[in-house]
Amino acid sequence: MKNLFLFIFLKITMNHHKTHSLFYFSLFLLFSFSISAFDLATIPFNDGYSPLFGDGNVVRSVDGNGVQLLLDRYTGSGFISSNMYQYGFFSANIKLPSNNTAGICVAFYTSNGDVFEKSHDELDFEFLGNVPGKPWRFQTNLYGNGSTHRGREERYRLWFDPSKGFHRYSILWTQKNVIFYIDEVPIREVLRSEEMRGEYPSKPMSLYATIWDASNWATSGGRYKVNYKYAPFGAEFKDLVLKGCTTDPVQEFSDIEACAEQNTHLEAQDYAEVTPMRSMKMRRFRQRFMYYSYCYDTIRYPIPPPECHFNLAEKQRFKETGRLKFGGSHRRVSRRRGRNSTPVEDSDQSDM
Repeated sequence: MKNLFLFIFLKITMNHHKTHSLFYFSLFLLFSFSISAFDLATIPFNDGYSPLFGDGNVVRSVDGNGVQLLLDRYTGSGFISSNMYQYGFFSANIKLPSNNTAGICVAFYTSNGDVFEKSHDELDFEFLGNVPGKPWRFQTNLYGNGSTHRGREERYRLWFDPSKGFHRYSILWTQKNVIFYIDEVPIREVLRSEEMRGEYPSKPMSLYATIWDASNWATSGGRYKVNYKYAPFGAEFKDLVLKGCTTDPVQEFSDIEACAEQNTHLEAQDYAEVTPMRSMKMRRFRQRFMYYSYCYDTIRYPIPPPECHFNLAEKQRFKETGRLKFGGSHRRVSRRRGRNSTPVEDSDQSDM
């Protein structure tokens, strides 16, 4: 009942103070976090992960519960989970670098590209640095069965400064749906459908985290590069969560049966469902902070991908480019180490 009164109060207040809607939205979200935090079991870094590259720039915390990934002029760095998972919940409290972060990409994602090179699956959080005085932005993405020709990017702003403190970023992946969370707010859900066929991620994946030089595309389509005068740049990860059925991709089909009980347990967790209250939070987040969606980009996709469900009001706002206030190109560029895709680039900084 208390939560209902708070919601009504904030609704009334926001209606009377439109110019302060961002403040009240943030207040509402922060209060929600305090009363609905997920029940998560974390693991020490060494129990679930190992360095991926740039070993000297992978700095473990004193308590063993976290790690700092550094980028300097010689190398970036990253870590990978020790096991692969057939569906799961992957989560970490993350704090991003501050100051001049143009050209930097920090990624928190699942992938099996090292095992299935031509038919890989992937689920991404990618955080994109910026010039001084401009905020971090980020995107989520989904690939299935090597469908890199069909990027499913959505790009957003945040309601907080991710370099000032830790916030929890989570990826839920089940055989029914994918949900991206920031703290306890769902920002995106992709429901599996028959029409998606193999383009829904379904093969075992590892969890990765990386920091790297993405000067050629991350900030204004490559206009601003990494300035190593400010190096090293550090991204911090702690309170790591790995929940799912560990599996051997070589034994993929038999493991699906072996994982059935654990997957049923995963789908029964609180965070596996977008409840009506969470749906409201997701809708509000997307209305205020999403500035690009592939579903509305009819230039790239005259025939929308099958999982897209259109909201008429959103469609009118995003026009044919899929973005709100400024355009951009869609040329293919190299992104993470040794991987190609089709990122959507920002060609203007005016909306920050």
